[in-house]
Amino acid sequence: MPEQGPRMNGFSLGELCWLFCCPPCPSRIAAKLAFLPPEPTYSVHTDTEGETSLHLTERADWQYSQRELDAVEVFTTRSSRGNRVGCMFVRCAPNSRYTLLFSHGNAVDLGQMCSFYIGLGSRINCNVFSYDYSGYGVSTGKPSEKNLYADIEAAWQVLRNK
Repeated sequence: MPEQGPRMNGFSLGELCWLFCCPPCPSRIAAKLAFLPPEPTYSVHTDTEGETSLHLTERADWQYSQRELDAVEVFTTRSSRGNRVGCMFVRCAPNSRYTLLFSHGNAVDLGQMCSFYIGLGSRINCNVFSYDYSGYGVSTGKPSEKNLYADIEAAWQVLRNK
């Protein structure tokens, strides 16, 4: 981000130039405005047997007990653009026939949404599957519209096949 200078309507001249001129491509301008990945609020650890586990930071604001955390399965898959995509399956209702594919909002990651998924799935009696966009959480790559489409396609495929 450019250095701060005199401000016009909340923006400095340097910020306006950075936003609209570096580079002057509409898709890059949209990406700078649309994607706001936070610092990761979770990590995925793999043990010696290949089992993965979720580790949340304090910023994740976890509201439940270890029992609920044990119902959360995390793993990664690959998108068609080669990015690793972080995925989360929350088993809220073990006998449920339905799983909700949830695309979270901007400026959050799976760690911040995990508590919400448990509450949502419990209320509507279904399991919840979600994923992080490229550049969010443990997902690799840069946030972009093309990567976003590849990310949801990868999430849909792993949900259907796994």
